[in-house]
This record gives sequence, C-alpha cells and structure tokens, in this order.
Amino acid sequence: MGSSSSSYAPKTIYLDVDGKVQKVVFSRHCSPCDIKELLCSSSNIPRNTAIMMLNPEGALVSIDPTMPTNSPNFLYKVVPLSTAQLGEKEDMFQNVLSQVADQFSRAFRINELKTEVTNRIAMLEKRVELEGLKVVEIEKCKNELKKLRDEMTSRGGGRVNCPCKYNFSDDGKKVTPRRDVPSYPKYTLSQETIEALKKPTFDVWHWEHNEMLSCLEYMYHDLGLVKEFNMNPITLKRWLLAVQENYRNNPFHNFRHCFCVSQMMYGMIHLCNLQEKLTLTDMGILMTAAVCHDLDHPGYNNTYQINARTELAVRYNDISPLENHHCAVAFQILSLPECNIFANVDPEAFKQIRKAIIALILATDMARHGEILESFKQKVDNFDFTSEEHVTCLKMVLIKCCDISNEVRPTEVAEPWVDCLLEEYFMQSDREKSEGLPVAPFMDRDKVTKPTAQIGFIKFVLIPMFETVMKLFPQIEELMVQPLRDSRDHYEELKQIDDAMTEKKKTENMSLGGRKK
Repeated sequence: MGSSSSSYAPKTIYLDVDGKVQKVVFSRHCSPCDIKELLCSSSNIPRNTAIMMLNPEGALVSIDPTMPTNSPNFLYKVVPLSTAQLGEKEDMFQNVLSQVADQFSRAFRINELKTEVTNRIAMLEKRVELEGLKVVEIEKCKNELKKLRDEMTSRGGGRVNCPCKYNFSDDGKKVTPRRDVPSYPKYTLSQETIEALKKPTFDVWHWEHNEMLSCLEYMYHDLGLVKEFNMNPITLKRWLLAVQENYRNNPFHNFRHCFCVSQMMYGMIHLCNLQEKLTLTDMGILMTAAVCHDLDHPGYNNTYQINARTELAVRYNDISPLENHHCAVAFQILSLPECNIFANVDPEAFKQIRKAIIALILATDMARHGEILESFKQKVDNFDFTSEEHVTCLKMVLIKCCDISNEVRPTEVAEPWVDCLLEEYFMQSDREKSEGLPVAPFMDRDKVTKPTAQIGFIKFVLIPMFETVMKLFPQIEELMVQPLRDSRDHYEELKQIDDAMTEKKKTENMSLGGRKK
C-alpha cells in the first residue's frame, strides 16, 4: 500500500517566457495554488493573477502536481486570463448569487403563502358548507382546492422543514444541468493519472469536481462505451454534469462518493479482466449503475425513512425507498433528450439495459446483503459466464463491493471517509432522538468510536464478501483483500489502545475517589 520512491522525485516543466525557455522544477506534493504562484513568478506575471496554461497546440493543461511533463522542444505557455474571461466568470457568479437570493426570498415568503392559501381554502370550504352548492359546483370547488394545495406545495419547495421528507411533487424537479458544456473545462489527463485510475490505491481526495467529471468521461471512452452505444460525446458531458448536480452536499453520500465507487468499478474491470469475460453492454450497465447509484441521497438512511414515515417510504411501501428513488432520478435524467446517453440504442435493448441498471442499484440496499452474497456463494464454485443468471448475480456483487470499498484503499485515503460517514450517522441519530424515533447503536455519537464502527463491518461484511469474489478472481487478493485484513488489524490495535486508556482512566478515578474518603 506504500508508494514507490519515484513519487518523491521533483517534476520539471519548460515554459515559453517572452520567446525564451524557462525551466520550472517543483515537488510532486506541491498544492495547485503553490504551483500557480511558481508559474506566475517564472512568467513575470504578478502573483494572484488568474492564469491558464496552454501547450503548443492550444490545449488547456491542468495546473496540478499530476500535469504532464514536457520538453524544451514542446513548451507550455502561461497566459493571464483576459478581462473578458474574468468578466464572464463574474457575471456567472452574480447570476448564481441572484438565484440564491431569489431562493432565500421565496423561502421566507412560505409562511405568508401558507396563511394566504389556508385562508382561501377556509373561504371555499365555508362556501360549500353554507351555500349548499350543487354537486357540479362542489366538484369545481374540490378542483380549486386541489390546485391551491398543489400551488402551496410547489411554491413551498416541498423540502423546507426536512431535507429528507420528499414531496410527491418532486417528480417535476429540474434535473438538467445548470451550466452547459462550454463551462466544463477539458483537462488533459497525464499518463500517470490514467494508470492510477485503474488501481484501487487511487487517491480520490486530490480532485475537484470538474476533474472528476473529466476522469469519468475518460473511463467511458477508454472502455469503448461511447463507441458501443453510439453516444454523442457532448451528450455524455451533459449527462455527467446533470448527475453531478443531482448529488447533494452530504458529508458522505455526495458526488465524491459517486466518483469513488465508479473509479473502483473501473479499477475492478481492469484488475479482473472483465472485458474478456463480459460484454460491452455489461460494462456500460456496471459503470452507469455505479455513477447513478446514490443520486439525490438525502443523508438519512432507509431505516429513518421508514420509521419517520417519509413520503419516500410511503411511495415505495417501505421497500428500499432510497434505492428506488436513486433509480427514479437516474432515469428522470436519462429521459431528457439532451442528457440521454442511450438515445441511439435500440428501444428493446434499452429496456434490458434499464432493467439491469435498476437491478444493480437496488442491490446496493444493505438490507439485501445476506441474500445476494448467499446466492453468489452458491454459484461461485461452478461459475458460468454464459449464464445470464450467474452474470447478473456477479454484477450485483461487484457494485456492492465497489459501494463499500473504502477500506480497500490506503489508510490515508480510507480513514477520512470513516469520519464523513460517522458525521452523517450522527446527524441522523441526533434527529432520531429529537423526533423520538429508534436510534441504532452504531450511529449514536454517545456509543460508537471509529474502531468499534469499523472492526465488525470489516470482519463480518467486507472480508467475507471480497474473499468470495477472490475465488473467482484470485488476482484481487494482493490489491484488495490483503488491504482489508491490514485495515482490520489497524482498527483492532486502535481499539486495544482505546480500551487501555479507558481502563487507566477508571483506575485513576477509583484511586481519586478512595483518597477523598
């Protein structure tokens, strides 16, 4: 899980500065901000100037430690952003600010609207009661009442009081990207990044949203999915933008988690040589299900949805309400012509793709973990890649592995995810306590620690599942299964230290108590 010594070697690039070659050397561990300051200084440009870097062909080069190296014969040029470009950004920023202000304004008007609508409803109901309207007129009033209630719901936004209690009117929610493709910069991925993307050790924390979008776009091209499904490359960009904007800013279930799961799926496809065993349609199903698997996650799990009787739980009859919602949002986005990456697929083939993606996203409900793993265990010793039933079961297990694969990654990449997950758990348990709902011990900030949260999950969920997959793909042991065993040992050591500290404090407290007597 360590990195080779070559990763500590400095990086060298060559710039064209007023017709002269300027050599720039920096550490691979520099931040993008430090590199930008160094480039400004080397190019005689004032510090803190907004800049971009172009290669001789005019392509934009990402300014970060993974940028591709060049030679004195292939010089990069650092160019200050023009006033017009800055002006465009400023206009865009002002536009976003005005939208936010408008939303705040509407939010503060909700109580007024509720009062107004309630008064109007009361007046209509009084008319029905006092005037003894005929049946036709009563029906007309009912329609008016329904319209008013719908108006109150739509203008109230449906999520003012609780971010996890959906309203049925959410079906009309805007899922198209708020920005179009021209604002989505093209990044040139270095060969180092391209190779790293294929490995479970990839560090997902060093990337901004636009860079993650570029990586996802690259994966679809690299696997041959754009060609296989005859995707319009611009539609692929729009679809990825729409997906990103329909992930919420939760501590854990956010767009970075989506990217994390998708990158692990891409890595497993390469590590297990799945291109040789599954069809390109299967690859497309696996990748698209991974990208969409947690769309519009509210940050509160199925248990909360069911116990709180949210509209999601009501809509899906307490059966995997979140996973059903993720599927619905995924196909709501794909139903938009400008975002439909499967627009050129035969309708009958699309039905099968849709069915398979839904099956995979629904399989990520941990309530079904035992059932799915047991089914795979029965097939793995005599696995048949020509059997649709076997392949479907394998795809379910693969997306499950990727969804909960953080502990496969190096400790410095995996551990921050534990903090994010616990933060989301604590938000839910605090809410459950305030609403008088049952609280799971593993989500209670007063009962759980990082080691206790991870040890059981790694020992009884992760290792058994990955070891079962290892029977079919022995090559995952070194890069995926062994890191899980190491992680289990790491957290068990931490727990022993915690237990020793707790015991020491108890002894000290007892000693102090004895002295006071």
